[in-house]
Amino acid sequence: MVAAAAALTLEVGWTGVTMGKLAGRVGVSRQTVYNEVGSKSRLAEEMVLAELASFLAVVDAAFDRHPDDLVEAIRGAARGVLELAESNALLQAVVSGSYGAATELLPLLTSRNDALLLTATDAVRRRVLAYDLVIDVRHLAALIDMVVRVLLSHVVHPVGEPSATADDIAWILGRTLGS
Repeated sequence: MVAAAAALTLEVGWTGVTMGKLAGRVGVSRQTVYNEVGSKSRLAEEMVLAELASFLAVVDAAFDRHPDDLVEAIRGAARGVLELAESNALLQAVVSGSYGAATELLPLLTSRNDALLLTATDAVRRRVLAYDLVIDVRHLAALIDMVVRVLLSHVVHPVGEPSATADDIAWILGRTLGS
């Protein structure tokens, strides 16, 4: 249902998405849609979290490629995430305000992004803990939070090429870790 909502958003804009249209798209009653997703705002959150899953798969792949080098894992993850962000149609619609998506969906990436931020931070934390680091828990949490927030900021508002931004994030991480 979430994938159908994303496709519908790209076709008619978020303001044009109704539970009735979504029900028609997936072949169920409108009440079934409400029973499964609750509300349109909950549907928006589910869409954002579904998109996040594809980004976290890129992060996991980067960590898998660099099991012994955290800085390179973060560099690869950042680059992969930023490259995916450039080509993700739904994300681009939300960020650019096209299709009427920005009015309700953009805050889920910016000011009301608790679920997104917590999910991403937890995923990165799980991967980072596998590395042998000499840093206390409090500062490691701050470092992970900083990396995730900086990367999310660049996803929403890119200011350079993905590779350059990834290099900058990796440099900051390396300097912080004393590498």
